[in-house]
Amino acid sequence: MALELENYIRTIPDYPKPGILFRDITTLLAAPDAFGETIARLSEPFREADVSYVVGIEARGFTIGGAIAVALGAGFVPIRKAGKLPADTVSQEYELEYGTDTIEMHTDAIRPGSRVLLVDDLIATGGTAAASISLLRRVEADIVAAAFIIDLPDLGGMAKIRELDVEASALLEYPGH
Repeated sequence: MALELENYIRTIPDYPKPGILFRDITTLLAAPDAFGETIARLSEPFREADVSYVVGIEARGFTIGGAIAVALGAGFVPIRKAGKLPADTVSQEYELEYGTDTIEMHTDAIRPGSRVLLVDDLIATGGTAAASISLLRRVEADIVAAAFIIDLPDLGGMAKIRELDVEASALLEYPGH
């Protein structure tokens, strides 16, 4: 019988600011059965997709991305905030609610035409995921899909990713923000 993963997600009200319901996956990661089930469910649709690299978005995307990469027999590539990677990087600036931010990836991390799966723990507005897609397209990666543990559909991120012609899915959905 499959685990009900939502039972392993902790909701923290008013974090990081009043009115927000923070969906905390650290409780899921700490439960070996739930963590294993999560990785199996996220990996399964891509077992025959010939994925060369799993690309994880900082920071929780590293935890799940590395595990998915192992499950798929693929390499792992991190997308980090600016200034965190030691070698030559390619960067992508993107809009935040108030201002901008920048993400980076090593220039030699992905060869053109490589098949990649983009992963993160949660998709909300989709800004970081959309910027990651732009970055991957700039290095001529073939984006197989984007996969998330949690989708907050009221914030429209999943729709934004699909508008970019990237298949996207999540294991769980929570209303609100």
